[in-house]
Amino acid sequence: MEADIERLKKIARQIRIDILTMLVESGSGHTGGSLSAADILTVLYFYKMRYDPKNPKWEDRDKFVLSKGHGAPALYAVLGRAGYFGLEHFHTLRKLGSVLRGHPNSAVTPGVEVCTGSLGQGLSQANGLALSARLDNKPARVYVVLGDGETDEGQVWEAAMTTAHYKIDNLCAILDNNGLQIDGTNKEVMNIEPVVEKWKSFGWHVIEINGHNIKAIVDALNEAEKIKGKPTMIIAHTVKGKGVSFMENKVEYHGVAPTRDEYERAMKELGVTH
Repeated sequence: MEADIERLKKIARQIRIDILTMLVESGSGHTGGSLSAADILTVLYFYKMRYDPKNPKWEDRDKFVLSKGHGAPALYAVLGRAGYFGLEHFHTLRKLGSVLRGHPNSAVTPGVEVCTGSLGQGLSQANGLALSARLDNKPARVYVVLGDGETDEGQVWEAAMTTAHYKIDNLCAILDNNGLQIDGTNKEVMNIEPVVEKWKSFGWHVIEINGHNIKAIVDALNEAEKIKGKPTMIIAHTVKGKGVSFMENKVEYHGVAPTRDEYERAMKELGVTH
């Protein structure tokens, strides 16, 4: 397991490099929340989920929904590294005609299950995917990453009641709990605390972890798979902009791409030498 953890750490570092490379070439996009979700998506795609990039519509595949669709660069980085499309597409993020749109688009990007970006809808979509798998007696599990600011949306809580009511235990949600949203801190804009107690009160099995500790993410996903009769919510405490010191915990980097100078500074911190 130790060797696997080290492998995942190396992949997560590469995912951060890919995210920043996409964003600096695009000149626009969401940096902070893409970096905060990098470790979570790395463990999902390179440890836990079952899928086949050569057969993206494989009926028994696990499915992933990025409800916080503005974090698309993180999703594209793992999909590219997993083999869904060539890495040359990283240089086309948000460009006209690119398969890598500003937000995930299932009609154009291989490996994207559903269109997301209108905040608050991803858990409802994941519920549908998970119920469909259950009705069809498929072994597939469904994973959904929500932003903490996104849970300001009422539809999230309607969906949360649905998941628990129908005992959708083949669904696992992960909250990217980085404490910041576009207009400031969650506490200032719309305080979501006590977040652990809220999800428990809605009938979910709740696991609380450090969302940048690879082993903790692995253990949480393994635990979630064993829970029967209720859905699981993993509250992943994360840092917006994680991995680049001058971006960490800075709300200014929510929806801003790095400048070329910032990119070069970030690459040095990530150990990239040209």
